[in-house]
Amino acid sequence: MNGVLLPGDFVRESLELHLFFGRIMKEHSIFLEAGFVGKDASYAQQADLFKSQFTEVLKEAIILANGVVSREAFNSGEWITDKTLRAEQITQELSGIPIESVMTTEVNRLTPDAGVNQIQLEAQVSVLNQKAIGLTNAIIHFKTNILEGMLQCRLFTFNFPLLLIHIRREAVFYMKHLERLQRHLVIDFVSEAIEEERFWNRQMAEHAQFISHLLDPTESGLIVKANDFARRFDKLEQKVPEGVQNNTNIGQLTREAITVTRSLRDFKAAGTEGLLTCKIKSIIIPLLADHVLREANHYLRILIRSKRDLQLYEVTQ
Repeated sequence: MNGVLLPGDFVRESLELHLFFGRIMKEHSIFLEAGFVGKDASYAQQADLFKSQFTEVLKEAIILANGVVSREAFNSGEWITDKTLRAEQITQELSGIPIESVMTTEVNRLTPDAGVNQIQLEAQVSVLNQKAIGLTNAIIHFKTNILEGMLQCRLFTFNFPLLLIHIRREAVFYMKHLERLQRHLVIDFVSEAIEEERFWNRQMAEHAQFISHLLDPTESGLIVKANDFARRFDKLEQKVPEGVQNNTNIGQLTREAITVTRSLRDFKAAGTEGLLTCKIKSIIIPLLADHVLREANHYLRILIRSKRDLQLYEVTQ
């Protein structure tokens, strides 16, 4: 890490992070709640409480973000997609879990890059960050307890153990970014590109594995495609540690990741639409499909930014 983050960058990066990860954590809570059986109602209640608490984080972030967030992030499809509202409504109908969809509409109404004085928001954003750190730390422990219960055969849930590991990893990643922001530290873009690609290549591979295992066995064509994406991202993940010797290697890996991630994003988008219109047989809850689609959009934005930054770096050398 080098340098100190300027107040405006601190505010913008923090709020963009909450608009993405705050919603992700809220939805993790919904997926956990939906997966418990009747005898574990206390676990479901805890998950519902986390859902409500992360909903409040998201609400605060939306209020502060108007006029502040970048157009690039706003247009990326990582906060909401054209399918999010339908996915929330259908998931609520199917699960009986209340989901506040008004925030999806409010995110769509945000005005990016409107010249708001971000310095005036610094103190409020710092408080929100600290609140999110405490809450994220708590949900990490909750996810860990569920995972340990499953692995020790003391607890049953319809969620895979790997999914618990997966969503816990995302919470830890969110926390790491928040703690870095609270210290106002700037990350070297090459190091950041390496870290982000290592992390998201693994997440994308696991998304494909989850899709493969949650599809009905008769959806053989989709299962084959999902397994192929899992293999392709596994290969990318294995290449990243070997490809960090110079910027040229990093750039090549980033370009490869962009190609594969775009293809996976399109596969997820088509799959989400298929689930929403009841044309695909599976046990994938609709909001989970939109959830992983938004994560692919987020990763794609990071990759495109990394490619641009590396090109600018090479020009200046």
